[in-house]
Amino acid sequence: MAKAKLKKTSAVKKAGAARPASLASLENQLQRLDDSLVSLVNQRAELARQVGEWKRSAGEPAFVPGQEEDLLARVAALDKGPLPENCIRAVFRELISGSRALLRDVRVAMLGPMYSYSHLAAIHRFGQSVEFVPVGTIAAVFEEVNRGQSDFGLVPIENSTDGRIADSLEMFTRLPVRICGEVDLEIHHTLLGKCGRSEIREVYSKPQALSQCRNWLARHLSAARMIEVTSTSTAAQLAGEKPGAAAIASLQAGIHYGLDVLAEQIEDNPTNKTRFAVIGEHSAPRTGRDKAAMLFQVEHRPGALADAMNIFKRNRLNLTWIESFPIPGSSRNYLFFVEMEGHETDARIRRTVAALGRKTTRLEILGSFPAGPNGQ
Repeated sequence: MAKAKLKKTSAVKKAGAARPASLASLENQLQRLDDSLVSLVNQRAELARQVGEWKRSAGEPAFVPGQEEDLLARVAALDKGPLPENCIRAVFRELISGSRALLRDVRVAMLGPMYSYSHLAAIHRFGQSVEFVPVGTIAAVFEEVNRGQSDFGLVPIENSTDGRIADSLEMFTRLPVRICGEVDLEIHHTLLGKCGRSEIREVYSKPQALSQCRNWLARHLSAARMIEVTSTSTAAQLAGEKPGAAAIASLQAGIHYGLDVLAEQIEDNPTNKTRFAVIGEHSAPRTGRDKAAMLFQVEHRPGALADAMNIFKRNRLNLTWIESFPIPGSSRNYLFFVEMEGHETDARIRRTVAALGRKTTRLEILGSFPAGPNGQ
């Protein structure tokens, strides 16, 4: 019996001794791969810099958001696991962002402060190797781009719960900026604070966030007072300063301001999304999977809108979005915002624009841009 135990003990020791050797081999393989990756990503960054320099010398834009989205889609399609697609996209997004910064600093204006949903959407599109310019209003984002103080801006245009973002639509009627990209961001609201839920007397957030969580708030915090502020990040900051206060904001804002998570994903619509437009000086080049946006105004008479809409049908254009917007300072007059499949340089869209010009009192192309990853 003693001999049997001794043999068993010796076998265990041998197995235990073999494992560190195997682990060391795996760790050495990881280290060699890490060394190779560092070399390869820097080689890629240098090639990207050379491509950008060549484009710039040829008078072409060195950075086009839509083309970067094509690259992300291509590498994501190559992914065979075990890493999920969103991880591959995130790695390449930061690699692209860092490579772009080798050419020049890119300024991106967005509705701030930092860690607002607009900031998160900007990171999702541009990565973190850019200069983010947080401003206080949607109008200020447009002004930053229109004056050339920022290369791009990011503005919300519609939400799956609350619909259109009127402030953004109004600014498209005022300033000649172009839509050159779009970002669909899943919006998951978090209840944040430094007190227990039973101690909450006030809940801070921007009006849209409070609206998107109204049913949850009615069920769980019916006695608390809802207070509107300019941004979810501002709400998070206030929740960290005021006793008995909570905020509805992003999880990232809670981490930044040192708040506790009191409840997660409290939005009433579990598929809550906000679509953001990337605005700049020019439309994006044609990719073959594009959308074009325009606004128009028709005479205030019976059948005028039907006549205009029939032009899209005749040219077999599929509309993906349409909104009416009252013209400021006038009564019963509306602008119509439409998006359609295709690029403004496509023959069908050029024919449509020419025909609409004869049926409308105002017509403006707002831009062309690649459709988002889900084709939305």
